[in-house]
Amino acid sequence: MALYKLTQAYPEYQRDIFAGRDIKHFDAYSSTTDNKIGSVHDALVDENGYFRYFVIDTGFWIFGKKVLLPIGRSRLDYTNERLYALGLTQDQAEALPEYKDDMTVDYEYEEKVRSGYRAEGTKSSQYTRDNYRYDYDSDLYETREADHGSLKLYEERLVTDKERRKTGDVIVGKNIETETERATVPVERERVVVERTTPENANKPVSPGDHNFKDEEVARIEVYEENADIRKEAFVTEEVDVRKEVDRDTVTAEEKVRREELEVKTNGEPVIHHNR
Repeated sequence: MALYKLTQAYPEYQRDIFAGRDIKHFDAYSSTTDNKIGSVHDALVDENGYFRYFVIDTGFWIFGKKVLLPIGRSRLDYTNERLYALGLTQDQAEALPEYKDDMTVDYEYEEKVRSGYRAEGTKSSQYTRDNYRYDYDSDLYETREADHGSLKLYEERLVTDKERRKTGDVIVGKNIETETERATVPVERERVVVERTTPENANKPVSPGDHNFKDEEVARIEVYEENADIRKEAFVTEEVDVRKEVDRDTVTAEEKVRREELEVKTNGEPVIHHNR
């Protein structure tokens, strides 16, 4: 059976159960020596709403060790805001398994706790995880009005909890891929064409004075050609924005719960006043 911390089962436990008092502020005392052994750190409640353990921080009594005290081995003094551990000795507390806030209290751990409180010679080999019930150890878990105050009516509640777990990693990186590209650039190159022809009157003499035999520049033509300039340049082709988004969903569960109702039977016609 799952166990829950006090505030998980009863968020308003001070108002609903302890008449405005905070049980977590109660000092813990030994019922045999009347010496302070620590303080109440928390309480554990089962899934039906019943108190099963007080978590006792033993302080300097056992160097800050926290142990579980079954509800049946406790007595509450609301006037002085004290909790008395019935019959708990220092040797017994030192032998109990240590309780830690982040641990899961399972059947095996509870058995170690119960073994520390059971009377010597008590056999528990007939119990298993599947068939154990708390009323098998009624002296450990029974609540009494004389020790725990007025009668409490219990009701079952659905207790919800969430745990966060890692489902994976997303790694964003860059890889360099190399490929060969071919670029074509058309270029122009100029050339000078000199054509020489024989005139039709090549055999006819020219008139005197029409010819001028001398060295001189007849024509100048500038010749150009284009050279291809091919180079590499880097360009931004894509921008990547990396972020996390939370998808929210609601998990709904249905379960039958029980609630204790006070039943008053009368004979005759007595006058009854109900105070709540």
